[in-house]
Amino acid sequence: MARILDGNALAATVKDELKDKIENWVNLGNRAPSLRCILVGEDRGSETYVNNIKRAASNIGINTQVLKYESTITEAQLIQEIKTLNDDGTVDAILIQLPVPETMNERNVCNAVAPEKDVDGFHIVNIGQLCVDMPSFVPATALAVIEILKRSEIETFGRNAVVANRSKNIGLPIAMILHSDKRHENGLGMDATVTICHRYTPPEQLKVFCLNADIVITATGIPKLIKADMIKPGATVIDVGLTRVIDENGKPRFVGDVDYEEVVKVAGAVTPVPGGVGPMTVAMLLQNTFQAAMQLQEKAQPKEFEDFF
Repeated sequence: MARILDGNALAATVKDELKDKIENWVNLGNRAPSLRCILVGEDRGSETYVNNIKRAASNIGINTQVLKYESTITEAQLIQEIKTLNDDGTVDAILIQLPVPETMNERNVCNAVAPEKDVDGFHIVNIGQLCVDMPSFVPATALAVIEILKRSEIETFGRNAVVANRSKNIGLPIAMILHSDKRHENGLGMDATVTICHRYTPPEQLKVFCLNADIVITATGIPKLIKADMIKPGATVIDVGLTRVIDENGKPRFVGDVDYEEVVKVAGAVTPVPGGVGPMTVAMLLQNTFQAAMQLQEKAQPKEFEDFF
């Protein structure tokens, strides 16, 4: 049976570490980190996620406010609200909860956030710097996957990895970090050989790629896409997928991309859904928030700081 990579336990460890660091930071005379979460329209899933962030942030000493706007707000009005937060010296981090209404251009909204406050890592400056191995904010879900691999001591050097997702917020940053050279400036590189698959990859080819992989990371939103006969014995499987389904008893539940009950018999390590990547995503967003606070406050008032990271 595979080793279960418990995201809840890992996230709890990360948050405990952050709580201690933030307490030390404040004791040095600094302002507590400050996060603003922007939520547009009514979406139950988005509200739940943002509320989870607010609760977790408050527990470790991050001041958080959720700013809710009606779906009738225009793109121009929302961007003006974002610019006000950019100019507010008491705000360290800004999160835009996606999706935004279809009346808005998502890229315009994400690019309105100042790169130094973009803790979701969606601004083109952060995406671009990540692609050339410069320090940047990494999207929280992608960073969660990387942190799970590192903290679980999964070897990536010279290993084959498959990423079944090519989105700019998940698949691309995961693949970039996995394949890049650890010697580069941001120090995130994991020196793996990476194959990116997506919705147009023929199923028979996806199986071939996965069977050759030491690490499979999937984020397609297709329940049970990854079967046991697609996994090399002993491989690591990271399931980022999250789909709400109705089970045989007529009750709703969340499942991932992986046929978990069968894959767990073949893989060497696997993340569960729920309880895998999800909790770590929240923890990584909080880590990005603290990083933003340190960088912005140090820039505004230069002095010697303890090396927290």
